[in-house]
Amino acid sequence: MTESTLADLMVASLGAPRFESPLADFVADRRTNEHYVDEDDRVVYHDTVSQLRDLARPPHELPSFEPGGPRRRLFFAPGSTRVGVVTCGGLCPGLNNVIRGLVMELSKHYGVTEVVGFRHGYAGLVPSSGHEPIRLTPETVHRINEHGGTMLGSSRGAQDPQLMVDRLLELGIDILFVVGGDGSMRGAAGIARVLRERDVPIGVIGIPKTIDNDIPFIGQSFGFVTAFSVAARSISSAMIEARSAVGGVGLVKLMGRHSGFIACYAALANHQADFVLIPEVPFSLHGPQGLLPSLHQRVKEQGSAVVVVAEGAGQDVLEDSGSTDASGNATLGDIGAHLRTVITDHFREQGSPLTLRYVDPGYAIRSVPADPHDAVYCVRLAQAAVHAGMAGRTDMVVGRRHNRFIHVPISLVVSECNQVAPDGDLWLSVLESTAQPVQMR
Repeated sequence: MTESTLADLMVASLGAPRFESPLADFVADRRTNEHYVDEDDRVVYHDTVSQLRDLARPPHELPSFEPGGPRRRLFFAPGSTRVGVVTCGGLCPGLNNVIRGLVMELSKHYGVTEVVGFRHGYAGLVPSSGHEPIRLTPETVHRINEHGGTMLGSSRGAQDPQLMVDRLLELGIDILFVVGGDGSMRGAAGIARVLRERDVPIGVIGIPKTIDNDIPFIGQSFGFVTAFSVAARSISSAMIEARSAVGGVGLVKLMGRHSGFIACYAALANHQADFVLIPEVPFSLHGPQGLLPSLHQRVKEQGSAVVVVAEGAGQDVLEDSGSTDASGNATLGDIGAHLRTVITDHFREQGSPLTLRYVDPGYAIRSVPADPHDAVYCVRLAQAAVHAGMAGRTDMVVGRRHNRFIHVPISLVVSECNQVAPDGDLWLSVLESTAQPVQMR
């Protein structure tokens, strides 16, 4: 990742705080404790002494993030603020948890009674779509966290930010919470830009949702732990099938357009994969240590093998379709189907028996409810987002770094993609677990 300066990490504010926080009453006898965030404090970007020493700067000049959490004074008046919530992009475990967390925090602790949910992503912010917003209350969101998906619906694709801002103004929205991935955050940045151009004090707060865990600077996105946990069970199923067959090969395709985090973590979770293929590490099908001869040899030695492949891996061995999806992303070639074909052909050419079991659990993973770990993370992200929004922050996302909640400018999180480092400790752990060739060439 590129080096960031202190200026890069500063988040925007709508103005000076004007109102006392109602949380003073909520914390009761903890008033003297550090429940509130110190506005002068920062969370340092770097995490090692050597990095800080090399910067050779005084503490107040170190690259650092604004900490998340409740503020003593607020920009928006508790009780009279009107809020909008939208979920965008593909499904992800925890979406309903975040919606519920936002509504409960706004209602119970800030006295906000007017929360509207925009239906089916950014399309719901454009009147011509016909998707009317719905009112969100503690009663309507009471048990939605028990279910997967999003009660608001979702969609992909950009909308005109001018029209979306018109809709926010029409409905009197003071803060818009956007739950989505990098494409959704670009849309949120577009809304914030138009608001700045019109000099309209509406806050735009992002809550990072990407099952691939590819948003940088924030530690991890919600839903990721649930996703790789469910994916690990698919790997176990593929392993059982492969070991029960003659010449058994389990081939599991997992999510990961540009980042192989789910494939890596799922493989490490049960130590049952023999090969892990991710977008960050190129591989060849043929050659002395190519995938096909290495896989064939592994099956000869142990009777079966399991291959885990991220959907964005090996795109260089496929034909480029040149097409894009509704979000403007390049359409990926189907690496899973391609590997199924070439593995079958290779074993036939070698005269070796093969029983191939192909597993693609993508939609099943996206639609499950959040596990307890993600459920906790979702509600804490939601609370941090509400604290930031009520304090007047805008054009930013909430996340966690060094186990502290932080505020990150949207411009920063969409500037690059979080990826598995081929020379980092995560990939080294995968290589140690699978014993696959370091260079699969």
